[in-house]
Amino acid sequence: MVAQQRSKISVIGTGYLGATHAACMAELGFEVLGLDVDTVKIDSLSSGRVPFYEPGLEEVLSRNLANGRLRFTTDYREVAEFADVHFICVGTPQRADSNAADLTYVNAAIDALAPLLDRPAVVIGKSTVPVGTAAVAAARIADLAPAGAQVELGWSPEFLREGFGVEDTLRPNRIVIGAAPGSQRVEAAMREVSRQQIEQGIPFLVTDLQTAELVKVSANAFLATKISFINAMAEVSEVAGADVIKLAKALSYDDRIGGKFLGPGLGFGGGCLPKDIRAFMARADELGVEPALSFLREVDAINQRRRARTIDIARGLIGGSFAGRTVAVLGAAFKPNSDDIRDSPALDVASTISSLGAAVTVYDPEALENARRAHPDLGYAHSMLEAVRDAEVVLLLTEWAEFRDADPDELAKMVRERKIVDGRNALDPEHWRARGWTYRALGRP
Repeated sequence: MVAQQRSKISVIGTGYLGATHAACMAELGFEVLGLDVDTVKIDSLSSGRVPFYEPGLEEVLSRNLANGRLRFTTDYREVAEFADVHFICVGTPQRADSNAADLTYVNAAIDALAPLLDRPAVVIGKSTVPVGTAAVAAARIADLAPAGAQVELGWSPEFLREGFGVEDTLRPNRIVIGAAPGSQRVEAAMREVSRQQIEQGIPFLVTDLQTAELVKVSANAFLATKISFINAMAEVSEVAGADVIKLAKALSYDDRIGGKFLGPGLGFGGGCLPKDIRAFMARADELGVEPALSFLREVDAINQRRRARTIDIARGLIGGSFAGRTVAVLGAAFKPNSDDIRDSPALDVASTISSLGAAVTVYDPEALENARRAHPDLGYAHSMLEAVRDAEVVLLLTEWAEFRDADPDELAKMVRERKIVDGRNALDPEHWRARGWTYRALGRP
């Protein structure tokens, strides 16, 4: 298909997923209109500012605003008139009253868009949703859209890693599209949108709607299980006197297991894995197959125990009590190369230690402002050296390169006591011990 005949694309929801998807679709040569009901977010994106930290995204955004392929709006009618393919990229947070996913934003997007669709169009969901959501959404669209059956719904889960969102959108490791039986437009639309990736040999899988919905939550459940497995081995290693890092390395040589996501430490957080495995369990319960996912309760519990164990190690290093002590925490984001603090293990640990009477100072290269808004009770520093000043114990809780490469001699000049808890197993224990530091880490002697 020649460029002039390409479908026009809308992206509904301009949070992390939506803003990244909109900018990258424009980068692939499509005309894209992004929509959000948050005018502050739209104003920021329209002026070329990404309202969160994601390496490389601001350059892609600015380039495609300048060349005219990308723009933003708050008007659903404009979106309906403009686009042939509509991507739903709104959030599905955990509900306040249960572990289930909150579909408020998905339902609101469909209810606002569908009544305006008076010509053939395709709606593609990318939000992570409980299995069965797409079928209900398809029926809702058919009921509300003036074009009726000429509007088809598909579901194409996203697999973005924060910190690598641009790369993962432009060059994903697979593309999955779910469509209802007899659907004609959905697969054709996704093949057009994904043509460049397909030509590069990236796998393109067509499934039913339910299978597509399960792919993302199944992947996250598997990754969470692998992380919690090695952290369970860390618990055993600590008691047995073994070294979980060497254990993980030995396991990684088995190509049935591999080394990815086999890094023991403080555990996972963020806006995906924790809420997705809880929502998966809740949906299994609704479907009457709760025992099939009961193991995920222990996966979640192991992950939470790592936070408590980190606190216990730090408390032991300073004599058994945090009351009146000075503590430095390096890291606030749930992972490096992100400013996302949702369910951040680092901030959870920092806040708990503060509640136990310590004066806690936090430093993070990108997440300070988000952390300050969420936890105004904590102290904050604008550099690593400032954060560790007079600290009686230092906790490394997000493995930014700045922290991995820290000079123990430089930090020693600032701290009151040379004691460090490596919550991410990011440092060389022998190097730090040789420089006079008392070094402790999860799962290591």
